[in-house]
Amino acid sequence: MDAAQTSTTVPDGGRGWVIVGAVALINMTNQYIHSVFGLLFGAKLKSMQEQTFTAALILNLSSLTLNFSGLFIGPAIKTFKQRNVAAAGILFVSFGLLLCAFATESWHFIVGYSLFVGLGLGLITPSTFMAINSYFSTKRGRAVGLSLAGSGVGQVTVPHVVRLLLDNYGFRATVFAMSLFSLIGLIGAALLKPLAPPMRHNNRQHVRLLLSTDDEKNKTAPPQFKVNEVENNKLMNKDQANANVSASREHCCNNVIQRLVQAMDLELLRDTTFWSIIVGMGLVYTSTIQFTMLFPHFLQYSVGLSSFNTATCMSTVAGADIMCRLLLPCITDKLKIPYRLVFLLGTVGLLISRAALAESMDMITIIVMSIFTGMTKSATVLNNNLTISSHCRPEKLPGGLGLNMIAKGVLVITVGQLLGWIRDYTHSYILCLHAQNILLLLVVLVWAPELFCQYRKSQRAIRVAATEREEYNKMSVC
Repeated sequence: MDAAQTSTTVPDGGRGWVIVGAVALINMTNQYIHSVFGLLFGAKLKSMQEQTFTAALILNLSSLTLNFSGLFIGPAIKTFKQRNVAAAGILFVSFGLLLCAFATESWHFIVGYSLFVGLGLGLITPSTFMAINSYFSTKRGRAVGLSLAGSGVGQVTVPHVVRLLLDNYGFRATVFAMSLFSLIGLIGAALLKPLAPPMRHNNRQHVRLLLSTDDEKNKTAPPQFKVNEVENNKLMNKDQANANVSASREHCCNNVIQRLVQAMDLELLRDTTFWSIIVGMGLVYTSTIQFTMLFPHFLQYSVGLSSFNTATCMSTVAGADIMCRLLLPCITDKLKIPYRLVFLLGTVGLLISRAALAESMDMITIIVMSIFTGMTKSATVLNNNLTISSHCRPEKLPGGLGLNMIAKGVLVITVGQLLGWIRDYTHSYILCLHAQNILLLLVVLVWAPELFCQYRKSQRAIRVAATEREEYNKMSVC
């Protein structure tokens, strides 16, 4: 997007701050759910004699559903208003938690949590980001940070609320209360007014073309591929007519594929840098999901902390996360540090803090490492979608977000499930935490040389441009 266009079409504030507050409310009442999965469902699954593999399967299938909603989230955002997509996601989350409240077998959690909660979160995340993205340009990092601080508030307060409700009212009443709590987000969804009237897209036409009959498809083909029935009866023999019909059908199939590519912005997959971005962020996401699930179990069963101290450590991580979500964008926007570089630095910090945390056994060290973990986690969470938005053109952003979600889903259900198997095979939470860190190390080893080469290339281009400008000035003087 050109700077001139940005300045004239994006207010960079104004009503945008209302959108930020609305998204923060949605995040606070819905996006906390993965962070309390182990605390909320751990004891119930253990009473059902389910192992870590089952808990990992439920959480990974939820992430798979969340991220594979990227298959249709791009066309959905283009076709429907962002508020409708976000509201639908909130209703799915609430209904999924309601089903989990009455679960008695593991497959009940798969239906309620993995399917409905995962789909709901998959609709909420990109639609709320698109709402903010349309209102901000230079202050986009701060706006995203403030909105994501809402989910941080939920991650700080909800663990203690869940603990108190579980101790006093039991599992079913606690999950039912969380189901009602998520519906508060509908207030925020109602405030997600788009910046401008939505553009008309032909996604419904794509669907009609896919479902239409061959005769109807022939009507949509260009004139040069249409078969003139009168001329066929008079001038063409049977073989020629069949050849023209085959050519017409082949063109229609190509037309359908082209429309699907345009609707989902699949041409982004031709870019190797885009592949590196989505795979790297998918590995970091997979490691974070598994850490969030195992962290309370590690504290309770490996370190031996009480439920109160476990909730305190979880809130410490979330509290440090909130503070950095508020402060970090102000620094990075001021210094104009690339979003992808900040994401990489956050990944390095996560690698160090989680490795130290896995070997910590005393409460003070765990609290310190929890603070550091929350601080570095915020850098990856904040700059996830921002990295995609900085790499993709605005009209390709919905498709880029969708493809990023699909990459996460594939990695979560494959690599993430493998991490759950490692825990059951080794019977060690510490080894499982180190296995998660290997994913972070892979991202650092691939991204660091790539970003360094890009930096050297950009510096070389700047020097060449400066030399050419200097030579031009000398020629002008002569």
